[in-house]
Amino acid sequence: MAATLSFASIAPHVNSQRQCIIFRRNYAHKIYRIRCSGENSKSNLPTSEESAPENALLKVAWYGSELLGIAASFLRSPSNVEEAAQNNVELGVDGSGAIDRTAVVQTIKDDFERSYFVTGQLTLDAYEEDCEFADPAGSFKGLRRFKRNCTNFGSLIEKSNMKLMKWEDFENKGVGHWRFSCVMSFPWRPILSATGYTEYYFDAQSGKVCRHVEHWNVPKMALFKQLLRPTRGFWFNRKNS
Repeated sequence: MAATLSFASIAPHVNSQRQCIIFRRNYAHKIYRIRCSGENSKSNLPTSEESAPENALLKVAWYGSELLGIAASFLRSPSNVEEAAQNNVELGVDGSGAIDRTAVVQTIKDDFERSYFVTGQLTLDAYEEDCEFADPAGSFKGLRRFKRNCTNFGSLIEKSNMKLMKWEDFENKGVGHWRFSCVMSFPWRPILSATGYTEYYFDAQSGKVCRHVEHWNVPKMALFKQLLRPTRGFWFNRKNS
């Protein structure tokens, strides 16, 4: 909304013949514009009242799946444990003691080929021990915990498909765009499917990954609903069994 205000000024003029002052109206207008915006800059942002319940529910699901994965790990065969731990490759360093960025990026791409998100088969030497791992549900620090969670999560999956679609290099990080789908081994066989990207921040001194930040291109609650939705034909197959 714009409002225009006009003010006419009055200027004095001196008449030298009669020695009096005559006030003449000056019709030059000065225009002032006042604009008022009716938009709220924060109107498109979710309020804490809207997001808090969803975040709390997602955190409960996240920690619940972590505990369930730990419980399932006790039922995993020793051969699977050895397979998850076999990729402890040490990367070479340069004269300054840092790992070459190209080598770290290549190991990340190789880890994608091994679906490290659900197998735990990642190159440990490419990450700092106190690396921060974050996703839409929360964050924590600790490489060993991340590896354990990935390995345990894999034990809850019947089959999965993970593919690195694109890689981007930036000054202090790399970004891997991925596509992921899996069938959970729950009785109702839910299917998780999503696309997203992960930011890998590199430490300036060691060259290793110091932050691993996942972004999912689906709403938080959509992921949770996928976990609750039975796979197609589940009820029909159960009825006929």
